[in-house]
Amino acid sequence: MRISQFLGMALALTLALSCKKGAEADKPVVTEEKGFEYVVDQFADLRILRYQVPGFDELSLNEKKLVYYLTQAGLAGRDIIWDQNYRHNLQIREALENVYTTFEGDKSTADWKEFEVYLKRVWFSNGIHHHYSNDKLKPGFAADYLTYLLKETNTELQGEAFDVIFSDSDVKKVNKKKGVDNVAASAVNFYDPDITDAEVEAFYAAVDKGSDEEPIEAGLNTKLVRENGELVEKVYKAGGMYGEAISEIVKWLEKAVEVAENEKQANTLKLLISYYQTGSLDTWDEYAISWVNSTEGNIDWIQGFVEVYNDPKGYKGSYESIIQIKDFEMSRQMAVLSDNAQWFEDNSPLIEEHKKDNVVGVSYKTVVVAGEAGDASPSTPIGVNLPNNNWIRVKHGSKSVSLGNIIDAYNNAGGSGRLREFANDEEEVALELAYGELGDKLHTALHEVVGHASGQINPGVGQPKETLKNYSSTLEEGRADLVALYYLMDPKIQELGLVDDYEKLGKATYDGYIRNGLVTQLIRIELGDDIEEDHMVNRQWVSAWVFEKGQADNVIEKVSRNGKTYYNINDYGKLRELFGQLLRETQRIKSEGDFQAAQDLVEGYGVKVNQELHAEVLERNAQFTSAPYSGFVNPVLNPVMNDAGEITDVILVQPESFEEQMLDYSERYSTLSSK
Repeated sequence: MRISQFLGMALALTLALSCKKGAEADKPVVTEEKGFEYVVDQFADLRILRYQVPGFDELSLNEKKLVYYLTQAGLAGRDIIWDQNYRHNLQIREALENVYTTFEGDKSTADWKEFEVYLKRVWFSNGIHHHYSNDKLKPGFAADYLTYLLKETNTELQGEAFDVIFSDSDVKKVNKKKGVDNVAASAVNFYDPDITDAEVEAFYAAVDKGSDEEPIEAGLNTKLVRENGELVEKVYKAGGMYGEAISEIVKWLEKAVEVAENEKQANTLKLLISYYQTGSLDTWDEYAISWVNSTEGNIDWIQGFVEVYNDPKGYKGSYESIIQIKDFEMSRQMAVLSDNAQWFEDNSPLIEEHKKDNVVGVSYKTVVVAGEAGDASPSTPIGVNLPNNNWIRVKHGSKSVSLGNIIDAYNNAGGSGRLREFANDEEEVALELAYGELGDKLHTALHEVVGHASGQINPGVGQPKETLKNYSSTLEEGRADLVALYYLMDPKIQELGLVDDYEKLGKATYDGYIRNGLVTQLIRIELGDDIEEDHMVNRQWVSAWVFEKGQADNVIEKVSRNGKTYYNINDYGKLRELFGQLLRETQRIKSEGDFQAAQDLVEGYGVKVNQELHAEVLERNAQFTSAPYSGFVNPVLNPVMNDAGEITDVILVQPESFEEQMLDYSERYSTLSSK
């Protein structure tokens, strides 16, 4: 489970969860202290940033080697996410890149500029569908122009792979809307195009999931296809589907084993290798248990088919890789949340039987990212809590990490204009300036450490992906948000030494969350669209529910001033009570597997948009030139070799441009055929 970078739009919509004031994001930002240029590029609705890796030079040689081998393993699987996202993505990418690198015609035309933007958008999204809205990207040039470019560069792109760029087919990568066949309406490549929602449900209702107490994550590492009229799974493994890429991943993981920091870490890597070689989900569970208990050492990683957000049915894991170096000081500061996880559980507003008697092994670290790949790049989370298998979390615990240097990069590359535009008054602005950044960091920590670890499912109730179906992801993210919101205004966090004034911090965070959930996140969707992305949906249903339920007491007041809409919180204490009530109900829905209540909550509060307000928000936002979405290039790790071919050092350098990195990745890490 992960925290999206977009939860913290309360301060500036271009930033991630933790935000800081600075120059506007439409021009390079260089911090005087570090002389580091964060902003690389901006195009369409996207901004490309760099991140630093503090402490890398202080690592031992073996630690540098470990980081290098793990990043190479991650990049070796880059093609997998492209193919998972859509069946024609690899072929389209190869064709577009060949045009880009070999076309010798007029590059001053508007059509060529639009072609460049389209290619960069495709790179950013790992395919032809928007990384966040899931809508198919619309090129700003005509089919005839692409035909001309293909002919001029002797590039082949024919049939459906060409037509889909301009047609009305496969318009949604993931479609979780009510009233449609979610599988058939989703272009994501986890299922053959002719397979239906009902067929997927019937198939996975019948497969062996192991014991009821310790079920495997059925379907996590497979594609469901139709062969000779029957549905069968193609397993992601060496020698199986994606075998060429996975074999390359294994090659680098085997090198990582040789320089592991300790025996437990080495054994964990060996289990990951075994999983990739066999495709066994029992081995995946063994690996997850070993990984969650491997807490010693300075280097850690996330690697595999992990998050299921891209599957409308919540079974299939998207490939991702995040390589991490421990940030010791920040981890020490935030470890207090892990140490007090049971207190938070015992004092939560949940129904007693839905509370855990023993919150096991919640570890929390702030880490420095050294490299990302797959579904984590270029668009990255800022917080992650794993593993996702519920019984492992209950019996063995979980790891929560905050990606500290990613957050810092956002902090140093943003602007504050949108805050002043959408905040109701100067008091709200002042609270955000004083406490917004810390509040967002604590929200991340509480969401991951306490939120995702909290609560339990009633005996005999199936997993949320089976009971809550297409609403399971947004319910879980909203539930974790509610845990964080409830405790952000609790004196306990001040008692633990995390803040000097919990009330002011709580007010700043509540202001930002409501402002974001009801107003500012609307800049991310086009006028007339519903909200569909799980995190955006959860922020709206949380905010809209407490607004409605608090109307009798005027807890949150809708303010109209000079033709502009604002929301003002009149009673923060009552708002906290409402967050607690909604948390209690959301946990009940999860614990009891109440699909109808989940549907009513999400569809009733989280999806539909007030079109008059949306038009107003877009008009007010038009004055800002910074892009609403951000992502990153990764630093390049270059090994220094001696005459014997041994690595004597690893040097970290920053890429010059987004295009340079994307083309370099395609040259060095194209492990799958595009045909």
